[in-house]
Amino acid sequence: MSMQQKIEQTLAALAPEHLQVLDESHMHSRGLETHYKAILVSEQFAGLNSVKRHQKVYATLGELMGQFHALALHTYTPEEWAKIGVAPASPTCAGGSKH
Repeated sequence: MSMQQKIEQTLAALAPEHLQVLDESHMHSRGLETHYKAILVSEQFAGLNSVKRHQKVYATLGELMGQFHALALHTYTPEEWAKIGVAPASPTCAGGSKH
């Protein structure tokens, strides 16, 4: 099972209405299965600010967090997602240049 699949499987515990985990390792220089982006839409984020939402995701992932380098989180309630419908593009990596 790939790390991407492990992350998806674990985040299913948050009962997401929408979940997309993208492997963005190719955009970075730290090797394969190192950088991910997760778009997560869950009713469980209602009433939580972004810090608390991210803490909830990290707590859900638990020890899996130590098995990859970075996770860009985009967390929304269903209402927020209905208005936005798309997560922002990931910025180019600033660290670990290949040059």
